[in-house]
Amino acid sequence: MFDLFYPFDWLSTQIVTKLLGLSVESPLGGSLHFFFYDVPKVLTLLVVISFVVGTFQSFLEAEKVRIYLEGKRKLSGNILTAMLGAITPFCSCSAVPLFIGFIKAGIPLGITFSYLISAPMVDAVAVFLLLALFGLKVTLFYIIFGVTLAVISGYIIGLLKLEKWVESFIWEMKRQSADNEKIDELDIIEAEKITWNERFKIGYFQSSEILKSVWLYVVIGIGAGIHGYLPTEFISQWIGGNNPFAVPIAVLFGVPLYTNIAGVLPIASALFAKGMPIGTVLSFTMAVTALSLPQMIILRKVLKPKLLGIFIGLTTFGIICIGYLFNAVLV
Repeated sequence: MFDLFYPFDWLSTQIVTKLLGLSVESPLGGSLHFFFYDVPKVLTLLVVISFVVGTFQSFLEAEKVRIYLEGKRKLSGNILTAMLGAITPFCSCSAVPLFIGFIKAGIPLGITFSYLISAPMVDAVAVFLLLALFGLKVTLFYIIFGVTLAVISGYIIGLLKLEKWVESFIWEMKRQSADNEKIDELDIIEAEKITWNERFKIGYFQSSEILKSVWLYVVIGIGAGIHGYLPTEFISQWIGGNNPFAVPIAVLFGVPLYTNIAGVLPIASALFAKGMPIGTVLSFTMAVTALSLPQMIILRKVLKPKLLGIFIGLTTFGIICIGYLFNAVLV
């Protein structure tokens, strides 16, 4: 299968092996390889997704989109975006650009959070890996409760009406886009008459503004991920089957790590093979993908601390509950 990001992988390998003289199999080499690969990948996704969203947003009447999804606030909008997240192959940091685009497009905040939780935690890769590693029953439970967590958490955030805790630069960009649309309407009368060149300019403006605002947080966030340094023996001692607090401890262990679902599931399989209960293993998996420290660092640029804290609290509580439920049911 063709890998769009193969050039980044190749360049990262050359930097680590040829320039630094390290093996990509070593903990340090693996971490550096991941950093040099993931930073340009996430920044590229940030620019491309922001550009595409900004360009095609010029075709839409933002107010109609907002009203359409506002009308679906009572769960159906959250379900739609959670399902969208489940079929998009993004890791936690890669999902942030589309999350920003949703907010700028006027989509309700709670609905955007359902996408943000679901996208890194449940995808097609996860389905096949879970089937291969844990079987059909575990796979179905993981998907159902992963999507359910995204729906409920986003729904609660939507009910609380926390838009005031989104950083002001997002709303300023949204207002600028709205002002540009008003000017276009006055000058051109109909949106359909906007040329492709003008649409591309709108997309370029939005992507460049987002990139200038968050690029440093992407670099810092991914650099903070402890990729390659996972002491499985130490972790298995702390979150073994006899510890009643194993599930919340597993979640705490998962937060500082940064990898996608494909990267964490083989680790989860190894922990399960060491005798760790399946619910504890899957709560660890969910924490790595949905609550990673790098994602929180990037999101901090977009969300004020109170909103970020509510997002972390709701997601953490939900993952812990799911972990205990899995341990009780999947025996």
